[in-house]
Amino acid sequence: MNYSEAKKRYAALGIDTDAAMNRLKDVPVSLHCWQGDDVRGFDTDPNKPLTGGIQTTGNYPGRARTPEELMADLEKVLSLIPGKAKMNLHASYAIFEEGQWADRDKLEPKHFAKWVEFCKKHNCGCDFNPTFFSHEKCDPLTLSSANEETRKFWVEHGKACVRISNYLAEELGQPCVMNIWTGDGFKDVPADRMGPRMRYKQSLDEILSEPYDFRKVKPCVESKVFGIGVEAYTVGSAEFTLSYAAQNADKCLPLMDNGHYHPTEVVYDKIPALLTFFPEIALHVTRAIRWDSDHVVLFDDDTKEMAKEIVRCGGLDGRVNLALDYFDASINRIAAWTVGFRNFQKALLYALLTPDFTDLQNKGDFTALLVLQEELKTLPFGEVWDEYCRLCGAPLDGMWLDDVRKYEKEVLEARR
Repeated sequence: MNYSEAKKRYAALGIDTDAAMNRLKDVPVSLHCWQGDDVRGFDTDPNKPLTGGIQTTGNYPGRARTPEELMADLEKVLSLIPGKAKMNLHASYAIFEEGQWADRDKLEPKHFAKWVEFCKKHNCGCDFNPTFFSHEKCDPLTLSSANEETRKFWVEHGKACVRISNYLAEELGQPCVMNIWTGDGFKDVPADRMGPRMRYKQSLDEILSEPYDFRKVKPCVESKVFGIGVEAYTVGSAEFTLSYAAQNADKCLPLMDNGHYHPTEVVYDKIPALLTFFPEIALHVTRAIRWDSDHVVLFDDDTKEMAKEIVRCGGLDGRVNLALDYFDASINRIAAWTVGFRNFQKALLYALLTPDFTDLQNKGDFTALLVLQEELKTLPFGEVWDEYCRLCGAPLDGMWLDDVRKYEKEVLEARR
């Protein structure tokens, strides 16, 4: 079957495939820089272990070691994916000229000027994340630390990141989503659960006292169930972050990472729940296996259901800020980036090609609803996906892995 025949099959259900593809190609999805170097960054010793609940597994050759190598790898990925990408940076990816190094509480916009050049070259915006991990001043707490000197250091880091986010938004002409996540917590049963949360709230209040235009800079607070080394108690729980975002809805968004919940919870059900009350939310799309393992995103049921709720709830009209977040060092990192981004694009396109069956639900015709939902699964989606790749100037499935292998042979294998 070719695209014209697939188009007719969808048209019979009232779906305009051309309109769906044109809608999707303008939806920004943030591409996370940290997949390319295993979350190492450039502001500390790259051989230090990751801390703060972060762990990367695998030792596939070819990890980016410098800003130049990381940008080269990102350029390769951008040539292989359809759709509109934004960059997503952590503060630890600051780029310092000779003698320009600054600790995280003293970071300035100038330390991200080369990233702005990169984004302008590729006509993309940029999101940003303060880095509250893998630093000697994690004691192991950061924004919730009882040590006032430590807490103040991280508050100043957060304020610096607000200023950097404003710089990125103004330079690139697109809003910058600035996500606040900490791995603060305890390995074993704490004596005080309230105190760290009160200090975390105070720290967030102080960070968000830094002036910014909420239309340009969109701070978020992200929750987590637990992390490695903080299995017993996490300061920034779902209840904490949602309550904080609700209380500060005029200047802060809730961010959900679908790996940051109990394995029996599903984020796709949470999306319409939050959008009932929040005009705007943010998502980090990943894949968890038993815990927040940050596996590469698949075109699986969970991803498809998230995409459906994003589309159904008007998320593509600016209500949902989309970003990927995973890091796999056990396979070729370029391929990991590429297949994950392409799979999320597939999920969004699949959602845009799903008819609205709300009327059947409201009528109580659950028989027809079930039958039609199942029959959709055998429609010629692949033909529409191929056409979308052609529309975006991206290689079709089955036509990009050899390019990655060539890049690995010519570029990555030299990084030994």
